[in-house]
Amino acid sequence: MTKIDRYILTLFARTNLICFLSLAGVFVVFHAFNNLDELARRGQQSGSMVFAMFVFYGPYLLMLFDWTATIIALMSLLFTVGWLRRSGELTALLAAGIQHGRVLRPMLVFCALVIGVQWFNREQILPNYREQLTGKPSELRTGRVRPMLPAYDKAHGILIEGDGIDAKEDRVLQASFRLYVSYPGFGDVISGDSARWIDATADRTSGYIVSAVRRPEAIDSIASAQLAESPILITRRDAAWLEPGECFVATTLDLEVLRDNPRSTRLAGMGELIRRLRNGSVHSSDALHVLLHERLIRPPLDFCLVLLGLPLVVNRGDRRLFSVIAQAVGLTLLFFGLKTLAGGMGSSGYLLSPAMAAWVPLLVLGPIAFVRYCDVQVQ
Repeated sequence: MTKIDRYILTLFARTNLICFLSLAGVFVVFHAFNNLDELARRGQQSGSMVFAMFVFYGPYLLMLFDWTATIIALMSLLFTVGWLRRSGELTALLAAGIQHGRVLRPMLVFCALVIGVQWFNREQILPNYREQLTGKPSELRTGRVRPMLPAYDKAHGILIEGDGIDAKEDRVLQASFRLYVSYPGFGDVISGDSARWIDATADRTSGYIVSAVRRPEAIDSIASAQLAESPILITRRDAAWLEPGECFVATTLDLEVLRDNPRSTRLAGMGELIRRLRNGSVHSSDALHVLLHERLIRPPLDFCLVLLGLPLVVNRGDRRLFSVIAQAVGLTLLFFGLKTLAGGMGSSGYLLSPAMAAWVPLLVLGPIAFVRYCDVQVQ
């Protein structure tokens, strides 16, 4: 890396950071006005308002980075080259025989690094803060019950219902398990005050422990039931680890499947999405298949957006910065418009399969981006 590379890279990274901090500052100011009481309460509890705001807004800024990092990188590319052109430094470099492609190389490498960090943040960090990012601050503090959707376990013939989800204790309130398969002694429903989710262990599958069972009556005297030689409904009669009045219902439908919040699903990592799609007990919509494929191709597609903006960077005609930025905004809108259109067609099953709907933007824009990159190399 030469001295001029370090100079351009420093200028580009500084512009990137300033753009993100400016956008983050606007977000924090507007969001804080709607949550002043909650922030004040957190500040009193922690003893430091600055620390309380850092803890509260840290996950939000990570989500903002995931949403805007690629667009900010493209805009920073335009700002940096515009500054080099305005100061005459770009003219001097071109006069020395250096091509645009060589000047842009360190910035493109930095863009690829940003997209990599964005991917790591999306897959490894954001899923840990889904509860905070998808709920209101007051709900997190008071432990308000979250809404849920009924879910049907196709493998075991069980419909899971309830009044809501207590996320703090990982349980369904007023849980009801409707049985569409004949389990001797259990009738057609198991209902109780709550159902607590437990993960699978070496000697027990995953499922829910239903507490204070009301139906069927005298649950402790009923023998456990199996389906295809696998224990599905387990009672205290055959399992000493259960408390009186409890029943264990084996299922792979965890609380995330029951949660009535599409934003929570979109914040899940690829590993969880794959496990859900492979889960034969739960219905997987076309939208979920589209989401998984979009996650898979998003890094190369984001880099395509940067490459598509290169002709604007090396434009020798219109050199007005704000005119170039307006063109970049239009390009970005067309980019996301194509993604949204293809994703909507795949989710609804219209003309495109879910996999093809996610890949269409890359198949259309990838060759165009490559041609534009090659054109820049010879200018």
